[in-house]
Amino acid sequence: MVSIMDKRVIAIFVVLLIALPLFFVFSEEKGYISNESPYVTIENPNDGESVSDIVMISGTASDPNGDDTLVAVEVRINDGEWEIAEGVTLWSYEWVTYGYDDGFYVIHVRSWDGIDYSDIEEITIQLSNPETAESDSHKWAVFIAVSNFPDDNESKLGNGALNLMEEMTKFFIKNYEYSTSNIFILFDDGWIRKDNGYGEREMTLQQRHHEYAITYGSATRKKVGSVISRVVAESNRFDDSEVFIWISGHGWGDNKNSKTGGKILERSAVFLWDSMLKDKELGDMLFSLKSQKTCVIVDACFSGGFADKTILGFPEFFLLKSNLPGSGRVVVTGASKFREGFASTTHGPLFSLLWFEGVKTGEADGFKPGILKSGKPTEFKMFKDGKISVEEAFYYACYILRTNEELEDYSKMEPQINDQYPHKGLLRSLNGMILGE
Repeated sequence: MVSIMDKRVIAIFVVLLIALPLFFVFSEEKGYISNESPYVTIENPNDGESVSDIVMISGTASDPNGDDTLVAVEVRINDGEWEIAEGVTLWSYEWVTYGYDDGFYVIHVRSWDGIDYSDIEEITIQLSNPETAESDSHKWAVFIAVSNFPDDNESKLGNGALNLMEEMTKFFIKNYEYSTSNIFILFDDGWIRKDNGYGEREMTLQQRHHEYAITYGSATRKKVGSVISRVVAESNRFDDSEVFIWISGHGWGDNKNSKTGGKILERSAVFLWDSMLKDKELGDMLFSLKSQKTCVIVDACFSGGFADKTILGFPEFFLLKSNLPGSGRVVVTGASKFREGFASTTHGPLFSLLWFEGVKTGEADGFKPGILKSGKPTEFKMFKDGKISVEEAFYYACYILRTNEELEDYSKMEPQINDQYPHKGLLRSLNGMILGE
């Protein structure tokens, strides 16, 4: 016989057998199944790798419950604070190592799905920043370009600016004796995109094969400010320093306003990846730069304000001056403050292409300002010395824009120049700036 107590136990057992599957179904339908922790991997740099300057740390993350549930990827250097990386399933984090001592560092990474953290992935890397350049090479070059905003393919400029920066870098190293440790290329958000910039992110700038060990990073306000601050501090240590800064991208203005671009009472500005850089802001960044041999080229639409010029060489209204030009400096813009600039998506901005062509081929030798600084070749061989100055290349580019029939559609760019090299003043700036000397 079965006792009353045994009957109760059997009844409870039967109820549980029936209820548990139903409870499981109910929980599954309501989304109450147990959460599985996400995963994260570090793909760059490699464990044990030696790194320097700006380090792009990147990798992937996933979640067994669906990647759309991922919230963030976090990165920590040694025992520092956790910081949020950019992106999630494909993430990256730039570590600016200036100020850190050389040695070994542990990189910790974890992902979070809003409920659980992944296991922490770790790599150990060796920080070995380059030494200061030797005394016979006190030259610094910073190349900055933003071309491919991620949300609008219509306004993207492709990877042409990056290709041009790479070409100019090689030329500076081979012909001007620039140290690789003193050259910086900052492009977009630090990533290369497929289909010449129009596709998805493919690899970081640092993951590519490079002919020279120069420093790569993103063209964000923080990175631009950090690099320029370092260049100013380092170059100020030497009386014979040379600084070259080249910036390209979308300029700020009204493309529909064909007369002034809406810039009469506005400053010139160029877009960085996460903000705009106005002419006065760049002037402030370089305010303490002591180098008496500085060339700044800004190749963007409506960029003349960086040279304190409006159009046809006319000066900027005094309240809108950038204070970027100064004694010992040549400031050049690819377009006037009231005009658009143009660029090839595979080769780079047009004015800079012509300027660099004049430099590397020697074709700019002997070019002079001409009427309204529109550029003209010399008529006498005595004015050709076999060396190309920054100014000669400028007038060469202006001349080609004005006279080449194939470039007729782009002839109204009206590049601007503010030449105060070697000294400020009309009669004290007759000598051209020869880079590398």
